[in-house]
Amino acid sequence: MLIICIMFSMLNDLRHPVRYVVLFGVVGSALLTGLVWLLGQRLQGIALLPDQGASWYYWKLPEPTVWTRASAWLGYALHQLVSWGLIYYAQTRVRRYTTGLHPVNVIALAANGFFIALHTVQTHLFYDGLAQDVSIFSSQGSVVLLLVVVLVMENKRRGMLLTWSAPISTEVTRIARKYHGYLFSWAAIYTFWYHPMEATSSHLIGFFYMFLLLLQSSLMFTSAHTNRWWTLTLELLVAVHGTIVAVMNSGPDGMWPMFLFGFVAIFVLTQMHGLGLGKAARWWIAAVFAVAVVTVYSWRGLPRIDEVIRIPAIEYLLAAILALLLWAGIRVAELMRR
Repeated sequence: MLIICIMFSMLNDLRHPVRYVVLFGVVGSALLTGLVWLLGQRLQGIALLPDQGASWYYWKLPEPTVWTRASAWLGYALHQLVSWGLIYYAQTRVRRYTTGLHPVNVIALAANGFFIALHTVQTHLFYDGLAQDVSIFSSQGSVVLLLVVVLVMENKRRGMLLTWSAPISTEVTRIARKYHGYLFSWAAIYTFWYHPMEATSSHLIGFFYMFLLLLQSSLMFTSAHTNRWWTLTLELLVAVHGTIVAVMNSGPDGMWPMFLFGFVAIFVLTQMHGLGLGKAARWWIAAVFAVAVVTVYSWRGLPRIDEVIRIPAIEYLLAAILALLLWAGIRVAELMRR
């Protein structure tokens, strides 16, 4: 419900014609997800190895070949290079925001559509994604890194914790904003090619999220790209994805509250303070969150309530580490120029 309200606020806040581009993009992402489900029925007969635990990615061929590996890595590499090239072109040639689409946005939308189709064909011919050669934690970590960079980028506007802004220098924020497109593009495209286009519920939710991130990447230098409601929607969808996947994988007694309340806690502590909401509205949101946490953990067991702070603690710690690394990198670069 919260996500739906935010998306309606985003559409009202956007100007014509970008509003309709985003709306059609969301609908198109849903239709593409439906197509993945429909075509994925053809993959049910593929033999896979038994599940071997949390660090094991189940959806990969028992006996990969040179061609199955090459098809995934070449497709990913081409997709990544094209995306980075378009970002570079936009930063060096466009450099101004508009309420409509630049030609580079149209090209980016078409390119992402082409590579989505290519990955679909690649899956049905060769099946394997990048998961055959890299850890499952690399895919999960790429999305976490994306969320952490957003915390650093938005520190001055909405604060890091209850409107308090962390002492992150303007130069660090500038560097994060300047190069975030390359990192976010990598996170989305790498994760997209990591998985075969399977039709399980977990895959479908993930692909819908990746399609939206690719849409966001395609809308660079438009008013939609920096719209606070739209970007918050993309941040919060990870809570939906993480919670649903946790329920599907481990049932109602699993770790879903950690994902749900962990990511919503970041919304309450940080993200909602950049929306221009009144103090009363923010207090009501915080109160509803607190009541929900107490209600769930009254039957789940109060000793387990520490689950709520795990994800926020990790993200805020990583944000501090990232800011320090960027600051150190800037200082080193300054010393080398002397």
